[in-house]
Amino acid sequence: MSTPISSLQNRPSGLYYLFNFRSALHWLRDRYADLLPEAESRFIEDFGALPLVSQALLVRLVMRKGQHFRASRISYVEIGSIERAVGPLVSLQWVDPNPVLNLDELFKLASRGEVAEMFQNLPSGISKAKALEALRESQHEARPFQEWRGSAAERVYFVSVTPLCTRLRLLFFGNFRQDWTEFVLTDLGIYKYEAVRFSKASRAFHSRQDIEDFFALYDCRRRLQEESSLEEVLARLPAKNLNHEWLESRRAKLVFTIARQYERNGERETALKLYSKCNYPGARLRAIRTLETAGRHIEARELALAASSAPESAAEAQRLGRIISRLERHLNFPRREARRPARAERMDLIVPRPLEKRVEEVAREYLAGLSAPVYYVENTLVNSLFGLLCWKAIFAPLSGAFFHPFHFGPADLYSPTFRARRASLFDECLGRLENNQYQDSVRATFDRKYGTQSPFVSWGLLSKELLDTALACLPPAHLRMMFERLLGNLYENRSGLPDLVQFWPEKHRYRMIEVKGPGDRLQDNQQRWMEFCMQSQIPVAVCHVRWA
Repeated sequence: MSTPISSLQNRPSGLYYLFNFRSALHWLRDRYADLLPEAESRFIEDFGALPLVSQALLVRLVMRKGQHFRASRISYVEIGSIERAVGPLVSLQWVDPNPVLNLDELFKLASRGEVAEMFQNLPSGISKAKALEALRESQHEARPFQEWRGSAAERVYFVSVTPLCTRLRLLFFGNFRQDWTEFVLTDLGIYKYEAVRFSKASRAFHSRQDIEDFFALYDCRRRLQEESSLEEVLARLPAKNLNHEWLESRRAKLVFTIARQYERNGERETALKLYSKCNYPGARLRAIRTLETAGRHIEARELALAASSAPESAAEAQRLGRIISRLERHLNFPRREARRPARAERMDLIVPRPLEKRVEEVAREYLAGLSAPVYYVENTLVNSLFGLLCWKAIFAPLSGAFFHPFHFGPADLYSPTFRARRASLFDECLGRLENNQYQDSVRATFDRKYGTQSPFVSWGLLSKELLDTALACLPPAHLRMMFERLLGNLYENRSGLPDLVQFWPEKHRYRMIEVKGPGDRLQDNQQRWMEFCMQSQIPVAVCHVRWA
């Protein structure tokens, strides 16, 4: 098993960030030596040869926002003299000690008072934003900071390797979401991650092309966030059907996001072309809705009927049924007999309206009794029991599932092949429900893994008391059916569960309760769970709360 990355060094506390960064570089070098682009490989080698204070200063700066820094605002006790530490970085051309600044870059560094000193013709008391706007037409020339400031001798440093360090961070985490704070939060004990067994095959990328595609997707995502033109972002997207499952899913999501923006902009034809080429969940529904909005009801109905013959999910089938009915009314088709959804047991509650409590808490307090306690659980209880029972399968060290020590869950969690790749492990875990081994297994995992990050277990809401009561009252047959439904579509089915659960421990009974306030109704995913529970004879009710 690989040594946890946070313990690779005996680290002085003041330099924790540096040793975290160095650990990440070692990790990348050990796993991607054959794939790293030349610039990244050279950086890792040259960084290791730098004096300790120069390494520390660079890491401090690349972890800060931006690339320009005023020397007067750089001060770290553990580094000491900034001028001494920056020298080797300047020699490597990783830091420019005298960069030219355009007006926007200058304004990010200067205070409002300094702006007033530099541009004395500005109206008194004008804000920085207004001053920048007023000066843009006349101040086009870029100059070093000293020239902008006149007699001031203060230096500004420009860190040119920040984009390269960002690429290294992206490679290490294999996603666009996590950053270097993961190391710090883990060191402080705020986050605790499952220790997965890594091998040389445990890496996010398997070819140089994978890495290039990953960087291209990041660049497109960044440009979308910066509101670059949609045409420009599309032109930079990698080719269709990348030979890498989760890279392709990210590419498809970007295509869907771009198509959605075209649709919002009223450019329906472009949106339709993109939706038709996109395999991201929901793209087909958006294409149908775009046709419907454009008044092309016949085309929309044909596409909806074709989709309903092979829906991508229960959620799509549910929405398609409504869309087809609506379209056929527009087209004057004979009215279809509507399928009436099964109705759960109904409870009506009339109580005085509280000032601050949520409607779910009001219902919970009213329904609770000494012999029938009620817990507010929503999606947490069933998901947590599933996560505890199936921990071994979820965190199985399969290739491509885990490739750094800070995984909240497997990278392929929402992949269509997630269960199939772990079929024997899930069979083993779920099989415990057949022979009453599951209670001991769930409790043991709860005790052993308490606080460890999981995509299913909500440690903050799952108390020992709730766990024991649930295990005593929830029949294993019901758990098996609910867990199987979760595994059928983890992305959709892990939400929509009822708000409350009521237990009768002496009778080993329970009931799940969805709470609805005045004017509220069941959402689609809640209705699907309701129908499933009623079909499976799982006790469920809807509590309608009205204010007295």
